Amino acid sequence: MDWLNYHHLLYFWMVAKEGSIVKACEKLHLSQPTISNQLKTLEQSLGQKLFQRTGRQLVMTDMGHRIFRYADEIFTIGQDLQHYLAGNQQGHLRERLLIGITDSLPKWVSYRVLEPLLTRQESLQFTCYEDDNLEGLLQRLATYELDLVIADAPMPPGSHFKAYNHLLGTCGISFLAVPEIAAAHREGFPSSLDGTPMLLPSTNTALRGILEGWFQQEKIYPHIVGEFDDMALLKVFGQRGSGVFCIPTVSQQDAIDNLGVELIGATDTVKCSFYAISVERRIRQPVIQELVDHARQHLFLNQ
Repeated sequence: MDWLNYHHLLYFWMVAKEGSIVKACEKLHLSQPTISNQLKTLEQSLGQKLFQRTGRQLVMTDMGHRIFRYADEIFTIGQDLQHYLAGNQQGHLRERLLIGITDSLPKWVSYRVLEPLLTRQESLQFTCYEDDNLEGLLQRLATYELDLVIADAPMPPGSHFKAYNHLLGTCGISFLAVPEIAAAHREGFPSSLDGTPMLLPSTNTALRGILEGWFQQEKIYPHIVGEFDDMALLKVFGQRGSGVFCIPTVSQQDAIDNLGVELIGATDTVKCSFYAISVERRIRQPVIQELVDHARQHLFLNQ
């Protein structure tokens, strides 16, 4: 078996992190030809291309993404070791968890799902990546850039990525507004929403699809003030009194406590669903299984 040259791996890791050979040269205080030649040597030893050129940019190949994940683990552990040897008591080996989150997922739901990780901060460090494109997150999951994806929709049927949905739970939908608007529309809910100024998630979100069916069923025709890809921005407009907005009931109390809004009404006729998506049919990582179990047993138990 050939020994891996860790200097070459370090150069690759730095180029991948910095996004260019020029920036990596500045960090490593090495010349551009030196790093370019060492990258070629690494690719030859691995028998795989790690980068490809797109215009003037270097873009990692699928294999490059996989190798980067290992390199990131190796050199992060090395940094922890340096801290420990320098007498920093915080320096110790910690597990790392990389999590993708669809940005249509309410922030409070994301927090509640991930909250158990805070009890393991001495032994675990987690990183969250948001994306409005579930397919993009699934691609990163399939190439082992992510350990887990949390979403408000399952992996679509016919997806060419090999991954599995794990249902965390379901809940109804709650409608909220600032106190004066809430008071004016609370009586007669849900028919009171007909013609009401409303802030809605954009048409490409799972929640909007659920709402459209419910509006049609209840013969409600809201006056749409604005549509939002970003649910956090939608809530800012709702907090400022721009209209009625809706959220999954599981995060209702958080919104009331933090935004100064009030409940108009809630419905269980339609349900929001939340998923953990992994490359494993049966989850083997204990920390991920802990997140799934906690959500099922505590977060969504009474919804």
